[in-house]
Amino acid sequence: MMAERAPLILASASPRRRDLLAQIGIVPDHIAAADLDETPLKMETPAQLALRLAVSKAQAVSASMPGYVLAADTVVCVGRRVLDKAETAAEVITCLKQLSGRGHRVYTGVAIVDPSGKMSSRLVETRLAFKRLSEAEIAAYAASDEGIGKAGGYAIQGLAGAYVIQLVGSYTGVMGLPLYETKCLLDGAGYAP
Repeated sequence: MMAERAPLILASASPRRRDLLAQIGIVPDHIAAADLDETPLKMETPAQLALRLAVSKAQAVSASMPGYVLAADTVVCVGRRVLDKAETAAEVITCLKQLSGRGHRVYTGVAIVDPSGKMSSRLVETRLAFKRLSEAEIAAYAASDEGIGKAGGYAIQGLAGAYVIQLVGSYTGVMGLPLYETKCLLDGAGYAP
């Protein structure tokens, strides 16, 4: 008789992360979003922020839910300036004006705590460039509400995909969960769906 495997807990309420996991045949047993203060620490780089938040989320959820706990966090930045999740159409417009015609970086931290409590993590960096956006394009995108709740005010898998003129790195990392690195972490932790 085979031993029952420990459950997989996704420490994120993001439907995109669930969808991305489903693409590689993984369905979490539980969803348990960690509620953390995501304010950057003094002198913390965007890359450090993404990794720290992913690790902190995995640790917070694993403290109360044993099993394989998978967490991720995505940070969009222009230079060292972090573009927060846009909560309003006005914030989407502000983000898109900063991204228009220039390069930016997306950092996604991924962390897993295995049933024994061992932590593993990875940081994925993706460099992107947007075309120069017209005022009409920015207004139309903001009116679509697609950028609401998204880091940097856009969703690459939607209408904003037409703005990307260069991408070096992980497309799924920009969406919120780099699948190659995530699968490597799960395999390394001994998780088998």
